[in-house]
Amino acid sequence: MEHYTSIIIFSVLSLLMIAAAIAAVTSSKIMRATTYLLFVLFGTAGLYFSMFYTFLGATQITVYAGGIVVLFVFVILLIGKGSIDVTHTSKLRYMAGVLASMSGLAITLYIIKTTHFIADKLDPNGVSMRTLGKTIMGTDKYNFVLTFEVLSILLLACMVGAILIARKK
Repeated sequence: MEHYTSIIIFSVLSLLMIAAAIAAVTSSKIMRATTYLLFVLFGTAGLYFSMFYTFLGATQITVYAGGIVVLFVFVILLIGKGSIDVTHTSKLRYMAGVLASMSGLAITLYIIKTTHFIADKLDPNGVSMRTLGKTIMGTDKYNFVLTFEVLSILLLACMVGAILIARKK
């Protein structure tokens, strides 16, 4: 019964994420597109939580849904362009976007089909929280402190860009 529940949760979250992603791309209002993006990011966190990756789910909510989207909203409201319509693109650009999306889908499906995932080498009990913390905060090879440093530089660059855009007025 638990297996069917996880399939149902995955299916519902996937359909909601696909609908929100399509709505984000096709929306003519910038603030609505950002809100739909927020729903996609929350859905991704829901998928992490359904697979019992609580750390990744919490990071997804904190960093992306809580940080990046709030930064997008901040920049949109700061430059005062939240109520205007997004300009519509030509049919040539629309077709180029569809072609690029289909190419990306084909490459992704090819990689998934040809990659041999080694599930039997994973520890079925998971990784201890101590090991996870040391790996994420470590500075040795295969540690991830660099990821957090790059993310902080990205957020700083977004803030500086928002300030520069606001000063141009």
